Amino acid sequence: MKRHYQRHLPHQVPEGFPIFLTWNLKGAFPAEVFAKIRAERDRLEKEPPRSNETSAERRIRQDKLMFAYSDRFLDTADQDPLDLKDSANAKIVEDSILFGVPDRYELFAWCLMANHVHVLLQPVWELPRITKGIKGFTAREINKRQQRIGRVFWQDESYDHWARDDAEVMRIIAYIENNPVAAGLCAKPEDWPWSSARFRRFWEVGQAFQPDMLVKTSGNTSG
Repeated sequence: MKRHYQRHLPHQVPEGFPIFLTWNLKGAFPAEVFAKIRAERDRLEKEPPRSNETSAERRIRQDKLMFAYSDRFLDTADQDPLDLKDSANAKIVEDSILFGVPDRYELFAWCLMANHVHVLLQPVWELPRITKGIKGFTAREINKRQQRIGRVFWQDESYDHWARDDAEVMRIIAYIENNPVAAGLCAKPEDWPWSSARFRRFWEVGQAFQPDMLVKTSGNTSG
């Protein structure tokens, strides 16, 4: 069964599968970057169809390519907004993500970058309610802290992709936790202070995060 919801774009959220979510700060993509992204999307759509590829498979493949293309811009951004470089802001977001475990969702991986967030979770609550809770709370708290009450902090739309099988779950976890390494920000995934990778000494890849893991790593949960 798939739940459908729509904001600016249609989404399909199947029940019982982990969802790879990414959301970024409002303004993280300047106009010139949006133009490049649109041009790349147009280029992909003009490519001739591949043999033995259904239209749904083509769309999934293109969406993955466009996500990776867009994510590279986010990873290399050196201009504002970069609010999550501030450790106090990052802690607000990470604490909010961890707060939802296990009642709202099962959590398999996360990573906070300077201008965007990656999360892999399996919803218990409906997904729009989950994202609204995280984004709404963190926007209010960070805006209050920065004395920017009323500012639109997060981009309204989020990217979501559901993991089809266990192998894809493992690939997504590796992508999320390796993001800071790929961006040249640290040598090893576990060195990044705002990532699930730092818990792997106690937490098997592919298993849902448990709140007691925070106790096991007390003193090393906020970088």
